[in-house]
Amino acid sequence: MARINLLPWREQLREERKKRFLTALVGVLVVAVGVVFLGDQYISKSIEHQTARNAYVQTEITQLDARIKEISELKARRKQLLERMKIIQDLQGNRPIIGRIFDQLARTLPDGVYFTEVKMTNKLISIVGAAESNNRVSDLMRNLEASDWLEGPSLTEVKATTAGGLDQANVFQLTVRQTQPQVERAKP
Repeated sequence: MARINLLPWREQLREERKKRFLTALVGVLVVAVGVVFLGDQYISKSIEHQTARNAYVQTEITQLDARIKEISELKARRKQLLERMKIIQDLQGNRPIIGRIFDQLARTLPDGVYFTEVKMTNKLISIVGAAESNNRVSDLMRNLEASDWLEGPSLTEVKATTAGGLDQANVFQLTVRQTQPQVERAKP
């Protein structure tokens, strides 16, 4: 039988397989590096995109905060203006009433009585004055009670003073509430 040497053929086949393996290995490494590089690029772009979106949202939030602050300032200013308007309307509405009150105070003042101080706080009028006698103070209180614009006179203090040798006066303090007369409805 003839002897055939198959070793160089097998070695050649082994070498060829080794080269294919190394080529495949290098190809896989190149593909893996490419995939990693592309993945890194994708993730970097995604991060940049998200960072840009976050920056945009942050600038919009800042603008909205400024608008909210402006709106709250406008609301506060509106409230102040409404309060001023209410005060002005109250003053405009009370203008004739103050004249009526002074008119009623003058009409209720009996002879021999004069006021030295009249002070109004809200709807309470404080009166300080002098009268010739206690009867004059009583007349004043009855006249105040009978007035449509005034009610509930309350005498706080009466002092008898002597001005000079013969004249005697009574200094008094009283308070009275300001009201509005009731408008009578016409009966059908």
